[in-house]
Amino acid sequence: MTVSSARNWAAGAAATLQDALAPLVAAGRIPGGVITAGTAGGARTTAVCGTVAPDCGAVAPDEHTRYDLASLTKVTATWPLVGRAVREGLLELDAPVRSYLPDLPSPGGALTVRQILTHTSGLFDRTSFDRYLGSPTPLAQLICAEPLISEPGRRHRYIDRGFILLGLLLTSLQGRPLDHLADGLWRGLGMAETSYGPLVRSPRVAPTEARLVGAPHVWGTVHDPSAALMGGVAGHAGAFSTAADLAVFAEHTVTSEWLAESMRPAAHIEPGRHRGLAWIIADTGPDSGPVAYHHGFTGTSIHLDPHTGRYLVLLTNAVYHGRDATLLLPVRTLAISALTSPS
Repeated sequence: MTVSSARNWAAGAAATLQDALAPLVAAGRIPGGVITAGTAGGARTTAVCGTVAPDCGAVAPDEHTRYDLASLTKVTATWPLVGRAVREGLLELDAPVRSYLPDLPSPGGALTVRQILTHTSGLFDRTSFDRYLGSPTPLAQLICAEPLISEPGRRHRYIDRGFILLGLLLTSLQGRPLDHLADGLWRGLGMAETSYGPLVRSPRVAPTEARLVGAPHVWGTVHDPSAALMGGVAGHAGAFSTAADLAVFAEHTVTSEWLAESMRPAAHIEPGRHRGLAWIIADTGPDSGPVAYHHGFTGTSIHLDPHTGRYLVLLTNAVYHGRDATLLLPVRTLAISALTSPS
């Protein structure tokens, strides 16, 4: 792809998603959002819609507005940290987590890192930690002591608890808190606007949800309730970032060996979709290769196409006016089409 064609594609893709997002903003379904389209070669275009949030007045978001990434934390923090630990010989994908945390009980302690990454662990699928409040038992032990809901390696079921366990494992393995490990990773990539919270409330930070009627919106602190109970730092949620930083992350990741390994089919989700290591892999037809993507509950997404080196970043605070799991589905589906469209 030439520099000119890369720029043309990026501008067209960003405009396409902007046009799809604009009606949701106009209808008062979401406050606004930021779209960045780019390539590994550095061609990059950003488009925006709406405002940061009513709390911030008429301030429009831009590529430096920080959004709660929710489950994008899995692929921007935990997944690359696991990959680095594997590369350095500190971690083996097919070793049980009990190899690194000997005190973990059955059945969870016998699960492998690969089973957790592919969401085939069979771990208990309710993330809520309310019933653990006040327990003197370490969280990793509590998670692993729960009965499994399916035989490990047999069934794909998206489960936050596995990535929470991986975050705890990384902390023990490296002897440093997860947020410190992640900060080192992000700063090494040049991602100066990415961090775990809390963040100071300002128009540079997008608020998320008012979790109780009449309560103020969550703003600068993690939206995910389990991550909040963990102090805002967890392997499945808690990171905040900007479109500019996630573009940097995508440019480093889209053609990496760790992504290539992670895109090997590991678990069937539905026709044309399977789970690799952390990422969902979508088949896009005979004329283009598979693409990898991941979403966050708050309204965030990253799409990567190693075949062309293209990526798309979508950041919104779609939970601001309430929870609707289908709200962004058309935009996210369109992102895959835009990612693989002709130049």
